[in-house]
Amino acid sequence: MKTGLWIARRFSFARKRFRIINVISAISLAGIVIGVSTLLVVMSVLNGFQKLARDLFITIDSPAQLVPLKGRSFAVSDSLLNSIRAIEGVASAERFAEGEAIMATRDKSELVIVKGLSDKAHRRLVSQTHAANPFFSGETIAVGELLAYRTDLYAFSQVKIFSPELISFGLESLSQPYMMPVLTIPEATVSSLFSLQKIFDDRYVLTSERFAQKILLLGNGLCSGVDIRAGEGVSNEAFIRGLRAWLARSPVKMNGRIRSLDEKYSSVFAVMKLEKWVSFGVLMLIILVASLSLTGALAMTAIDKQRELFYLRCLGLEKPQFMAIFIIQGAMTGVIGTAAGACIAWIICTLQKLFGIVKLPSRSAFIIDAYPVSMQLNDFIAVSIFAILLCIAVSLYPARKAAMIATSHSLDLKTN
Repeated sequence: MKTGLWIARRFSFARKRFRIINVISAISLAGIVIGVSTLLVVMSVLNGFQKLARDLFITIDSPAQLVPLKGRSFAVSDSLLNSIRAIEGVASAERFAEGEAIMATRDKSELVIVKGLSDKAHRRLVSQTHAANPFFSGETIAVGELLAYRTDLYAFSQVKIFSPELISFGLESLSQPYMMPVLTIPEATVSSLFSLQKIFDDRYVLTSERFAQKILLLGNGLCSGVDIRAGEGVSNEAFIRGLRAWLARSPVKMNGRIRSLDEKYSSVFAVMKLEKWVSFGVLMLIILVASLSLTGALAMTAIDKQRELFYLRCLGLEKPQFMAIFIIQGAMTGVIGTAAGACIAWIICTLQKLFGIVKLPSRSAFIIDAYPVSMQLNDFIAVSIFAILLCIAVSLYPARKAAMIATSHSLDLKTN
């Protein structure tokens, strides 16, 4: 192997009889560098948008939730909350009440999602969004801006908001008249409008946990789940793994399960992941084209080095060793090009992350000014492995041709 590596290095950097071989080799190397760097930059930008979406989601939702296995509510005691908060990596755990409801104004009605937050979760939301005033208080509600626009709502508007279950109870009360007095439709005042993320702005109504329980007809002490947030520096995967390991040992496993943010919004994140890997497949074509030019360069090198190949055969090299020389030569080109491309991509992404050099085309349409970037080690490893394996794969054909030339019995051709 050392002999093959030394010969491959000599063939790669030694002067060729035909300068066009050097040109083709340089083009193939440059193509690999450009392809790898472009692919990694694009994937890092898509990661940045995915991270931005995740950060927007967790303003109201949390990275993980403890939700009931069956039904829409279950009892969560203070001791259970304290045991969750004691798990390593957990920063907070708060109850919430969430469910569908009908919000009706004078002439319009909408099916909305009501989420009731605890006092601590409400204070965290106000702090995180830098709001000047609380979103709601008591039995008032905060409405997403898009939802408010569709229903002609503004601050201090009066609305009726009730759970679909109330309609079912109303129908049952026709045969049980004694239930009629308790069937009242809750009324609320719009305290504020919010703009956080399109999904929330379009459908969500925020209020206190107690008022949400009243709207959703949840019994005393019942909630829809527990919002669990990770501490700083804790990776999302390790956080979810730790929670599920705790649940497997806890008696709560009979009634609840851990639901990650990716599972709750699976359609949104699935599209973003699909976009990322489609981009990966398309941009790999750049590396493929560069690799095909590497095939031509290696084949021409084999023709150029006919005399040297014959001398090596006289020294005792066999067909597999000749193939190894050109496969190693292709692999060296792949490793050098991939390493250079990865370094360039890291430099570009770091500069973009620190200084926001490339701005978004329409700043007013986005909540950020520049393209977001999030580099992931797995992406760099995956792209590097694919690029190097592709270079090795396209080296097989010229390596086989070189071995055939070296082992040919036409000595006149080799010593010409």
